[in-house]
Amino acid sequence: MNLASAENAIYSISRVSQMTGINAVTLRAWERRYGLVKPTRTDSGHRLYSEADIEQITQILQLLDQGIAISRVPGALKGSQSQQSADKIEQGPWKRYQDTMLEAIQIFDEATLESIYNEAMSLYPIDAVTKQLLLPLINSLGKKWMQEVALTEKLGEPPLPQSLGIAEEHFFSVFMRNKLGARFHHRNLQNSGPSIVAACLPGEQHEFGLLLFALAAHARGYRIVLLGANMPIQQLSEVVQRTASSAVVLSGSIASVKSDLNEDIRALTKMSKVPVFVGGSYAQSFRDSLEDLGAFPVSDDLTAAFHQMAKKLNLKEVK
Repeated sequence: MNLASAENAIYSISRVSQMTGINAVTLRAWERRYGLVKPTRTDSGHRLYSEADIEQITQILQLLDQGIAISRVPGALKGSQSQQSADKIEQGPWKRYQDTMLEAIQIFDEATLESIYNEAMSLYPIDAVTKQLLLPLINSLGKKWMQEVALTEKLGEPPLPQSLGIAEEHFFSVFMRNKLGARFHHRNLQNSGPSIVAACLPGEQHEFGLLLFALAAHARGYRIVLLGANMPIQQLSEVVQRTASSAVVLSGSIASVKSDLNEDIRALTKMSKVPVFVGGSYAQSFRDSLEDLGAFPVSDDLTAAFHQMAKKLNLKEVK
């Protein structure tokens, strides 16, 4: 790195992690394995990043969002035509990850799940892992689970013993809840950014989406007051007041949330006096009515959702 770049290297690795949403472990792995984002070092060995480094991280995130494998990013950044052609043929590791994890789930192999999950989380930002791996897996298992539930209701008896979709979904649910919960609680105490109250809508028992949001929010420096599944909306304004939070985030699916929540959401937007964001398929199905109630429906895409939130909260975020 030249002298001018070194003089402009002013951001610590923790600050860069908050600005970009990429955790420090991943930044170190990119540097060590692929020669990406090489910071300057202080005399004591601490990494310092420049604006140019942050710009490169932004470019890397754009490539990863296209599904390009991190191993191919260095060539793509150089603009090699042959490399770009190769990128179109081999669009990252996600299909291999998904297939391996599905096979592991079918035989209840936690060790393999652990190995693939750890590999993905060490090399890719949580937004990419969520979009390309975890959500497709959850959707696949969820569909299988719903098919078995529907068949059970139709026949009036459980499905055949060899049909293990419900057991598989429960197995993966416990695994993900433990992994995401442990990761979130371990890291959440380190943050000093705006506080956000996060909860599932009443009736929503599946908190995967909320946990994934909480983990991604933490990587961006937010502090999260995580309330989990099936949360009564009426209590949230008091939680906001006691925690001095800057926003509320609600999550739920149209399939799980059965009751009419309009009056509760309207009351929350007025009493909490902070922005109320709503995600999940519930937000997509009732976008117009939520806006009329004073709430803010956000995209299912985590990166886009955080851009929307940062804009509303007047926070700076790397675009």
